[in-house]
Amino acid sequence: MKFTDRRFTDRRRAIAALTIAGLLWGTTVPMSKLALQWLPPGWLAVVRFAIAAAIALAMAPRAEIRAALTPKILVWGAVGYGGTVILQNAGVARTSVTHAALLIGAVPVLVAVIAVIWRHAVARPVAWAGFAVSLAGVALITRGSGGGATVGGDGLVLASLLLSAAFIVAQAGMLRGRDPLAVTAVQFLGATLAALPFSVATEGAPPVPHAWAPVVITAALALVGTLAPFTLCAYGQARVSAEIAGAFVNIEPLVGALIGIALFGDPFGLAQAAGGAAVLAGIGLSTLPVLWPGRHPGPAAGPARRLRHRLAGLP
Repeated sequence: MKFTDRRFTDRRRAIAALTIAGLLWGTTVPMSKLALQWLPPGWLAVVRFAIAAAIALAMAPRAEIRAALTPKILVWGAVGYGGTVILQNAGVARTSVTHAALLIGAVPVLVAVIAVIWRHAVARPVAWAGFAVSLAGVALITRGSGGGATVGGDGLVLASLLLSAAFIVAQAGMLRGRDPLAVTAVQFLGATLAALPFSVATEGAPPVPHAWAPVVITAALALVGTLAPFTLCAYGQARVSAEIAGAFVNIEPLVGALIGIALFGDPFGLAQAAGGAAVLAGIGLSTLPVLWPGRHPGPAAGPARRLRHRLAGLP
């Protein structure tokens, strides 16, 4: 079966959507760190997802929302969004942004491993090489900078990333045949419904803000760091594999490091420059199966052509 031009265009749009999502996600750790000065981890997740859910539910077609309103999608929203963000918020509050960024760089590898165990889907060698190069780049970016890290905080962030990686693998089945915005809206609703009782039980009533800055930052986190990137990611993941979608998570620590350098005066040198280049190169390798300009080999294709397509990650 050959690829049509439309399918290639569709996949390239998916790559563009995943790229923008990764760039926007890069703002979430800095914004969360500032928003946590007002709200505790649970309530920050509640407010973040409640705002995003209200907007997404208003934007998505009614019929598509009804089709997506299933127990499975609600539960995965509660676990994959709500549980992940609560754990991540708790971890960020107890560790450095640098350590959180380094751990986030492990998500593509976690996604690939979980896909192998759960879905029996094996990424191509070129994709594994891309994961390794990106992970090395994240390590270079975050090496030797940032303070206030704790083992407990790092452990909470790692737990959130395991949930996130499992969610990315499961998401492919939930998106099949459904509208990405409607699925995302229902998952935001599930995250809100799960985070609310947890926050009330463990954190009490939310504190009253004493300044406008954290309120504005929290609203930006809900729109720029939640609604937009998760919707774009769902659009992209409906068109590429979980392993490819997971590779774009590595844009997040790259953007976070650039924000730290530009706004917070974090150190910048050759290691950070090389790390940024490695992250981008690794993402390029990981997405080669999607952007490969050739076509599927037919039944009569020669051995050399079949080998070239296998190395590129095409069937």
